[in-house]
Amino acid sequence: MAEFVCRLGTPSGEIITRIVEATGAADARFQLERDGYRVFDVASAASGLRSFLPGGSTKGKVKQSDFLLFNQQLSALLRAGIPVLQAISLLKARSQSGNLRIVLADVEEKIKNGLPLSTAFESQGIFPKIYTASILSGEKSGALDDVLQRYVEYLKRSVGVARKLRGALAYPAFLLAAATLMIAFLTLYIVPRMSDLFTSLSANRTLPTITLAVLWVSKTVASNVWWLLPLIIISAVALYIWLRTDSGRLALHRLLLRLPVAGTLIKQMATAQLARSLSTLLSGGITVPDSWEISSQALNNLELRRRSAAVLPMIREGRGFTEALETANWIPALGLDMIGIGERSGSLREMLDEVASFYDAEAEVKLEQLTTLLEPLILVVMAAIVLAILLAIYLPIIQTISAGPMGGRGRR
Repeated sequence: MAEFVCRLGTPSGEIITRIVEATGAADARFQLERDGYRVFDVASAASGLRSFLPGGSTKGKVKQSDFLLFNQQLSALLRAGIPVLQAISLLKARSQSGNLRIVLADVEEKIKNGLPLSTAFESQGIFPKIYTASILSGEKSGALDDVLQRYVEYLKRSVGVARKLRGALAYPAFLLAAATLMIAFLTLYIVPRMSDLFTSLSANRTLPTITLAVLWVSKTVASNVWWLLPLIIISAVALYIWLRTDSGRLALHRLLLRLPVAGTLIKQMATAQLARSLSTLLSGGITVPDSWEISSQALNNLELRRRSAAVLPMIREGRGFTEALETANWIPALGLDMIGIGERSGSLREMLDEVASFYDAEAEVKLEQLTTLLEPLILVVMAAIVLAILLAIYLPIIQTISAGPMGGRGRR
């Protein structure tokens, strides 16, 4: 006997999902129709969370905004009682994303061949485990539309946090780029054109130290630019390639965690993400060990992910969830206390939602502090360098003008 996930309409008009044991899909449909149900969809049940296997995909990535819109629409269609296969077909036809249409066409074909929705999406190799695990829990519990709605809310908050982060760092990045271009322009264009003037002025008196230093830097860079520029480009490309390796990303993530304000911000954002992921999976009926395994692997920071590896064995050994979390040694103490209260009171999922909301707010404050610190720091550094270059240019001229009349009075 095999298990089949069946989307049904009850005599009262309610849409439900039920798991039925039968010798085949036709037998499952016959049993349900005999019991008075209207059968919308029958698919073989997934084997469980252990079916998740890493694998690549030749399909292009789906934009997060397109993915969010698709899940909002899919949830609405399922709530309206439309069968899964028909909903996927409708959304495939109306999608504006070419990559998403290709993915949905393959998902539709796999569902027609008897695979459940979770397995069809998992086989694409481009969706996060938390998404396919949420769908699987919805199929098992018979509340796929509710699970999808919770995942949509999770995705909305995640997208909102990412947008805030990009928006907050955009202006400091613009300032840094503008400062670099201005300094390069002054050093490589203005200063070399003033060098003849400086040479004539140095015939009568010694140039200021700052002028000599700026001239040396300008001449050195200008005379070696044809090999310095390729060297910088090659170094940047090599650094970019190295940072895409596991060892490079791990080294970068460790460095980021050591930064004064940024390190705290990263931990707070990771805590909010982890708590929200756990709450979403627990809401769908996934066990705590499986929820932790999926959520911890979704952490963006590799160092935090590495520290979290020791938690899962402790949970499976029967240790308390909060006690196991302490071994990760990066979750804030207040967050651990809140999770501990939720675990002891039997309201772990609700408390995880509170932890996520709390650290989202804390991360916003830290992000504002970070940008407030970065903007004046970049402006001060830029102003100091530009001032040094301008002083190097104008000090010799000012000294010559000031010494001219004095020299004339001395000769009379």
